[in-house]
Amino acid sequence: MKRAAVPGEIPRRACLFTGFQALCAATLLMFSWNGVAVAKEPAFKVLAFYSTDVEPDHVHAAKDALAFFQDLAAKNNFVFDATTDWGKLSESDLKPYRLILWLNNFPQTPEQRAAFEKYMEHGGGWLGLHVAGYNDKTTNWPWFVDFLGGAVFYTNNWPPLPAKLAVDDRTHPVTRQLPATYLAPANEWYLWKPSPRLNRNVQVLVTLDPSNYPIGVKDVITGGDLPVVWTNTRYRMIYMNMGHGEKIYSDATQNELFKNAILWLGNQK
Repeated sequence: MKRAAVPGEIPRRACLFTGFQALCAATLLMFSWNGVAVAKEPAFKVLAFYSTDVEPDHVHAAKDALAFFQDLAAKNNFVFDATTDWGKLSESDLKPYRLILWLNNFPQTPEQRAAFEKYMEHGGGWLGLHVAGYNDKTTNWPWFVDFLGGAVFYTNNWPPLPAKLAVDDRTHPVTRQLPATYLAPANEWYLWKPSPRLNRNVQVLVTLDPSNYPIGVKDVITGGDLPVVWTNTRYRMIYMNMGHGEKIYSDATQNELFKNAILWLGNQK
């Protein structure tokens, strides 16, 4: 016999449903809370330095680099911060970061340079692109020349041109997924004297293939050993010559090289 409803009473079925809803809500809340409690920590933190008052092609390359590395950070669980304030190249500002990038410039003051030296000598990481490695008799920074493996800027081709690059070591974490050669997008290629390859602490990873010579129109490089990616094994560092103009991040193979470099440097203890 069906029981008559009592005025103001919530039907039993509604009570059961409401109870189920409450249970679901509590469960979701629990998982949500747990998710916050056990949220995955970033693998590492990166601070990129760049300038907006340099060559327009260098500014363009830096802006493309920011977009590329920000996207990479989102996909690979690391923090990517960027600044145009080179005054943050200080001991206190660098402390939270396992890796720093120089996208289109280098430090100019003794204080900035001293902070970078200390950072690297105590285990910091560095990825330098293109003009970040520039040095000549006017820069007056002997420590940095040694840091680059003795490489001093000698000349470059002009205008920027694409070039065939040869991968020297396909077993290294930065280059192991790359083909033996690939056609790199247009870039201004730097020739160094002496070549960093002559330094016993340097491991060259990628070189301008000799089949490119002569390369250039206004300024021509006719030959010579021209490493474009290398590491000084005394430090946690990679230098890459790429970084001039709007084509740098247009090639999937080269982008893999950038990706490998930042993940290798960032994940090293």
